[in-house]
Amino acid sequence: IKCEAHMQIKKVGVIGAGQMGNGIAHVLSLGGYHVILNDIDKNTLEKASQNIKNNLERQVNSKKISTAESNAALKLIDYTVSLEDFNEVDLVIEAATENEPIKQKILNSLLPHIQPHTILTSNTSSISITRLASCTDRPEKFMGFHFMNPVPVMQLVELIKGIATDQETYDSCLQVVEKLGKTAASAEDFPAFIVNRVLMPMINEAVYALYEGVGSVEAIDTSMKLGANHPMGPLELADFIGLDTCLAIMNVLHDGLADTKYRPCPLMTKYVEAGWLGRKTKRGFYDYTGEKPIPSR
Repeated sequence: IKCEAHMQIKKVGVIGAGQMGNGIAHVLSLGGYHVILNDIDKNTLEKASQNIKNNLERQVNSKKISTAESNAALKLIDYTVSLEDFNEVDLVIEAATENEPIKQKILNSLLPHIQPHTILTSNTSSISITRLASCTDRPEKFMGFHFMNPVPVMQLVELIKGIATDQETYDSCLQVVEKLGKTAASAEDFPAFIVNRVLMPMINEAVYALYEGVGSVEAIDTSMKLGANHPMGPLELADFIGLDTCLAIMNVLHDGLADTKYRPCPLMTKYVEAGWLGRKTKRGFYDYTGEKPIPSR
């Protein structure tokens, strides 16, 4: 009973208001948490606020939530460019770009502004939780809190304990996942955890199949959609995730596990070098400039 009383999470700070951060703020506010969404860029915050409004509206229109629930959620979110406003949060979810030095810098600048009881978590999809935790003053209160994209739609959250994470921290985070109506999968702290450890090599292999001329973009995606019942083909999915993110995760797997089976396909590297990162740049394996996506080469 002590644990319940000890760590009731009420206020959550989310760092990074991009695609993941605004989705996380959205679901937390619907779960009844007071959210402070932070980003260094004011424009990103304004965009995030608009996105959250639009996404809540979409849920109202599709009868998933009521107008009252949507309005209540919007009232629970505050936006800030300053980490000083995190002085009262019980939980922090860092959702900045998938880059370890950037994440460490953010965590370091956050420490002076949070309370001793505050739990720190990262939404990283692949970086070592143990290593991130070691650059904070509370490795026992640090863990991985990995939402899937798009956050409002996807049911899974990976919870990853670092080597120092204590059970109470895990239990507090599990409680949050359950309150959001999502399902937690507990993963050990090895490169890319569960989802991306299995998913990224599949995407990478699909890029190799294209690179080696085994099949065209459309043939590969159609084969996996209709032959393996995947809702999206692997190349289409790579474009959705962002090829830069896919490449970063493959590099984490390759470096962290030192196994050649995780070697990123040179074609994926080439696309990233060209700035063809997928949907967000309007071009990846498909070209998104027209009415409907067409293979870009």
